[in-house]
Amino acid sequence: VQLQASGGGLVQAGGSLRLSCAASGRIFSRYNVGWFRQTPGKEREFVAAHIWNTDSKWYVDAVKGRFTLSRDNAESTVYLQMNSLKPEDTAVYYCAATSISGINFREARGYDYWGQGTQVTVSS
Repeated sequence: VQLQASGGGLVQAGGSLRLSCAASGRIFSRYNVGWFRQTPGKEREFVAAHIWNTDSKWYVDAVKGRFTLSRDNAESTVYLQMNSLKPEDTAVYYCAATSISGINFREARGYDYWGQGTQVTVSS
């Protein structure tokens, strides 16, 4: 599976962005997908995940109510709609996927495939 992330950019605080992650390869509908973000000098941080076999979505507390993960399996694409953006949301955002069940979806090491990252910058 190859992942291609896009949609990042510069936005003012309170604004919105929608990130996309297009997948090519296997049967994407049976992959767990996640979004992570990273700032310089820090570890990659979990943002959101979708577990395909339970159709459950999970978010880090800092983004609950503001970010929404969705997926279009027909298009093999995952989205992260980000609203009410804050300066502390500034980071490089990565999408990730794995076909393995039972992973700790909050940990980056649980994912096998990664997109190249897209920069999100929120100005105050």
